[in-house]
Amino acid sequence: MSLGQRISRAALQWPVSWLVNHKSLPENPITELQLDPQRPIVYALKTSSITDLMTLQQCCEDLGLPGPFTPLELNGQRLPRFVCLDRPPPLFGKRNKPLPFLQEFHQLLDLHTQDPQLDIQLVPVTLFWGRAPGREGEEASSWNIISSLAPNRLKKALIIMLKGRENLVRFSPPVSLRYMADKHGTDHAIAHKLARVARVHFGRQQLAATGPKLPNRHLLFGQLIESTIIQDAIRQEAIREGISEEKARKRALGYMDEIASDFSYRLIRIGEVVLGWLWNKLYRGLTVHGAERVRQLAQEGHEIVYVPCHRSHMDYLLLSYVIYHQGMVPPHIAAGINLNFWPAGPLFRRSGAFFIRRTFKGNPLYSTVFREYLNLLFAKGYSVEFFTEGGRSRTGRLLPPKTGMVAMTLQAMMRGLDRPVTFVPVYLGYEHVMEVNTYHKELQGSRKEKESFLQVIGILRKLRNYGRGFVNFGEPLHLSGYLNEHAPQWREHIGQEDKPQWLGDTVGKLAEQLMTRINSAAAVNGLTLSAVALLSSERHALTRDELEAQIATYLTLLRQVPYGPFNTIPDNSAAELLDQAIELNKFDVSEDKLGQIISLDRYQAILLTYYRNNILHLLAMPALVAALIERCEGITENEIVARCVDIYPLIKTELFLHYDEESLPELVSALLANLQQQELIQLRDGGFWVNPSNQMRLLLLAESIQETLQRYAIVLTRVLAQPGVEAEQLESDAMMMAERLGTLHGINAPEFFDQKLFTTLIHTLRHEGYLDPACKPDIGRFQALADNILPLLSHKVQRTIRACCPSC
Repeated sequence: MSLGQRISRAALQWPVSWLVNHKSLPENPITELQLDPQRPIVYALKTSSITDLMTLQQCCEDLGLPGPFTPLELNGQRLPRFVCLDRPPPLFGKRNKPLPFLQEFHQLLDLHTQDPQLDIQLVPVTLFWGRAPGREGEEASSWNIISSLAPNRLKKALIIMLKGRENLVRFSPPVSLRYMADKHGTDHAIAHKLARVARVHFGRQQLAATGPKLPNRHLLFGQLIESTIIQDAIRQEAIREGISEEKARKRALGYMDEIASDFSYRLIRIGEVVLGWLWNKLYRGLTVHGAERVRQLAQEGHEIVYVPCHRSHMDYLLLSYVIYHQGMVPPHIAAGINLNFWPAGPLFRRSGAFFIRRTFKGNPLYSTVFREYLNLLFAKGYSVEFFTEGGRSRTGRLLPPKTGMVAMTLQAMMRGLDRPVTFVPVYLGYEHVMEVNTYHKELQGSRKEKESFLQVIGILRKLRNYGRGFVNFGEPLHLSGYLNEHAPQWREHIGQEDKPQWLGDTVGKLAEQLMTRINSAAAVNGLTLSAVALLSSERHALTRDELEAQIATYLTLLRQVPYGPFNTIPDNSAAELLDQAIELNKFDVSEDKLGQIISLDRYQAILLTYYRNNILHLLAMPALVAALIERCEGITENEIVARCVDIYPLIKTELFLHYDEESLPELVSALLANLQQQELIQLRDGGFWVNPSNQMRLLLLAESIQETLQRYAIVLTRVLAQPGVEAEQLESDAMMMAERLGTLHGINAPEFFDQKLFTTLIHTLRHEGYLDPACKPDIGRFQALADNILPLLSHKVQRTIRACCPSC
């Protein structure tokens, strides 16, 4: 460090420490970026700034990294630990000489020819002082820009005074200079190339963090109303309704005002503070996984479309907060028109929400305005968020997807977007959903309450600790790659207004794939595991030792035969997870001389089905294998595989499982090996048997799939009793039988009687060829499927189902 830098650093030490509040991304770069503290680290920055370097120094000290002022000695040479590409312009005159960054890059590369063991990690670091992108039609203010734009010293002083509390230090994945030297050499041309790549990187980082300028509603409405498509729609509306074109035009403008967001960066900043307080008030912590993948997509210029599951009204706030907190641009969010009430509506609108009606039917002008608005958002580069389920799940399961927004996204791409479009599935999980009591009442037949200001006040009055929240970003789906595989001819239709024939089928499959990827990112926690175990027990009660052992069984299965790379399993022990679940006060905990008993009363048992259903899909196949062994002792591995292949399509469609049928033999083999390792089953004479000493653990595992199999058995039995029954009658009879079964056998799960599940099942039976379009069965295949499923149920349940169909 030069003498001038040392003097500046000493003079600025107190002002910087007082004015600057930094936040780093990622929060743990050593782990998340796989930095090796044992290897030399050099930082690359866009601009030479003593305040940037001082902020970075403090940030590195907090993270356990060597700071930019930390001495670096290599091969007997004392070297700077940072390289800067630009020098800020002077207050007066022109910049007299460039920074020697090319020489520094070359020197670092050349050291690798002298020492074959050397491998310097070059870590790009971007410092943001405020992230407001500005608004269309407005010039950026002097202080509302980030430091990478190389402001002069006076502007930088203003930035630090006004934006010092908004500082974000973004670490990027390291570049191995050993790789660069070995692959490309160490001459000056490579140093030039490294500098060019760094400049592009910093530019992309800026765009990823700030996004494009926010839309100006007045200018946006002008662009929309003058578009050819909306002009044609206005003329058609005037003819259809028998009104003047001017009146139809005003109607279109009214729709725009109803739909369009009015994004406010200032409100986002206020919201970050308020929501930070709210999460601390409501939850004991937020756990976020996979954000780095999304940041990389944003940096690469992808058009990001977030597709989260929908559990609660908190989802809107939670996801926007997390996205902004992770250094990305909050999306424009498709929100139901039912949320456009005062004061929530204006706040949501200023937070990026645009409002959508439940149906477009019978209103082509509204449909056209909405589609053109969405197309314009994509064209301008704004990220978008929508809930493919349409509404909140009342049961904790994913709902069948609504395809409207998926179709409109695909059509927007077909109009010729010049950026890759990528869907990012998001799993949102809570240890407590604040609306869960309301969901239960609605499932019991109560009318859905209309959202209102009084309802918001009621929720705020109930604020208390709701446990933990989970946000998992799942496997991204690149739309062009998906279309290349499933609709290879799609590029022929770019720019055409007519819908291609393949669109409907492709959109349906795409929506199903998005739901599958949401489920693949599920977060497991102590409450969900406890709920699975307790609801599988006969009287919803277990001793603490039994419950701990069962949670440990689930954990071992999920860790050693993982569902996939995107779902998350806690590192805690079964005892620690159970303690966390008990703290939520959802269980009855009693104690006698033999120890603790943990149980559920009838009401809590119903509510906890919601949390069980959040992760039921992760345990569905282990439970099916356990049920086959528990009910068919001595069954061989080949028989287990054959029955799983037969039953799996039904479970796959209902629970959005990601396995393909070709992988089932390998999966079954891994599950059997794990159950043997846990000593739940034994292999004797070529068949699998229950281990008597651990029978209860296997039985509880098998029981978790029983309600699903019972519903299948109801439909199969009803069809076999009357092969010509119509679909509508079949659904009605199945629901009636399910209610009878639930009453007689104490089945409390609200989804057990859900018509949507029976509709999905009948659709799957048709798709798999068990039923024809008229609901007439292929008797041979249908009977074989029934023979595989019915023996997995208890004799009492089988008798009840048959009693409901006396002609069976």
